[in-house]
Amino acid sequence: MLQRHAAPAGLLGDIFAWFTANGVPGEFAEEASRRGVPLQQLLDEQAGALPTGSHGLIALDWEGGNRSVLVDGRLSGAIVGLTLATTAPEIYRALLESTAFGTRMIMDTFRDSGVPVTDLVVAGGLIKSAPLMQIYADVTRRPLSVIGSGQGPALGSAIHAAVAAGAYPDVPAAAAVMGREERDVYRPDPARADVYDELYAEYVRLHDYFGRGTNEVMYRLRAIRDRAWKARDR
Repeated sequence: MLQRHAAPAGLLGDIFAWFTANGVPGEFAEEASRRGVPLQQLLDEQAGALPTGSHGLIALDWEGGNRSVLVDGRLSGAIVGLTLATTAPEIYRALLESTAFGTRMIMDTFRDSGVPVTDLVVAGGLIKSAPLMQIYADVTRRPLSVIGSGQGPALGSAIHAAVAAGAYPDVPAAAAVMGREERDVYRPDPARADVYDELYAEYVRLHDYFGRGTNEVMYRLRAIRDRAWKARDR
């Protein structure tokens, strides 16, 4: 069965924006300003140039909680493997990879439920990051297709409106005419994918350790934090 899955944006962009705003030394901002490029673009370039697995890190993409598969807003992010030699682009790449691992976890859950995901179509602002898109292709071992519109949600609304207005008999018919996609823009590299299989196995171990009740440290830390703020506000 062919299932199409759009890589989730929203929260992913929030994770990258959070790190860009809070975790990057000033010299990176100065270099970006000197070159006249956004700081996130500079991080993309430097993170994308790193050999796969060279940073020695695994991150959990739960800075905003886990929306799926665990559906638990009390969970929080984590980065394992930090050393005094770890750089900002290395952490940034680990965060990029963590979102790809999270997507693969969703895909694996669909597969285990009898609904395999074999076709990935990407929409939204994340398309602008070629390093991120290549990471997704390598982690999932799937080619990525890209929609032919910079405004995916607006296009979807227009397609449904056209059907409601009677211009097309159903959504698939409207999408066939109004939609467009570039097929297999990013293809997985087997060597990088092999490394990501190893890293993904570590992601799954951390995912289950912190997310399935083995160690509830994230909940306890949240409770301590909440008590501290309440005490301050009294």
